[in-house]
Amino acid sequence: MNVHPPDSPADRLAAVGNQMIEIHLWLSAELARLRAGLDADGPGAARPSRDLRAHCLTFCTALSRHHTGEDHGAFRVLADQVPELRPVLANLITDHEVVAGILGRVEELLGDPTPTPVARLRGELDGLAALLESHFRYEEKRLVAALNALTGRPGTVDELLGLTPPAG
Repeated sequence: MNVHPPDSPADRLAAVGNQMIEIHLWLSAELARLRAGLDADGPGAARPSRDLRAHCLTFCTALSRHHTGEDHGAFRVLADQVPELRPVLANLITDHEVVAGILGRVEELLGDPTPTPVARLRGELDGLAALLESHFRYEEKRLVAALNALTGRPGTVDELLGLTPPAG
C-alpha cells in the first residue's frame, strides 16, 4: 500500500530512473523539433530564424543542466551506493563531455554574427542526435533499476538529474 499521496517527493524519488527516461524522451523530442525547424528554414538558408536560434539555445541549456545534474547528483549517489557501476558512470561522464563539445560548437554557430549556413548547424545537431540516442539507451539500460532502488532520500529529482520531467 502506498503511504504517500500521489506525486509526493517520496513517490517521485522511488522511481527516479523512470523520471530519467521521461527527461530523455522530452529532450529527444525537443531535439527532433529543432531538426524539423531547420528543415522549415531550408537547407540553403543563410541563418536559422530567431525563434529557432532561441529554441536551440534553450535546448542546449536544458541538456547541459541535465548532464551536469547527473554528474554531480545521481552519478555520485550511485557510485556510493552501487560501486560496481563506477565504470559505467565513467563512460557516461565521458559521453557528457563529448556532448558538451557539440553543444559548445552549436552555441558558437548560433552566436556568430556572420551568417551561419543551416547545413552546418544541421550537421552538429544530426551528430548530437545520433550520440544522444545511443547514450540515452545505454544509460537507461544500465542505470534505471539502480536509480529506482536508491535509498536514504538522496535528493530531489532536480538535484539528481538536473531537470524534472515536464508535466503532460
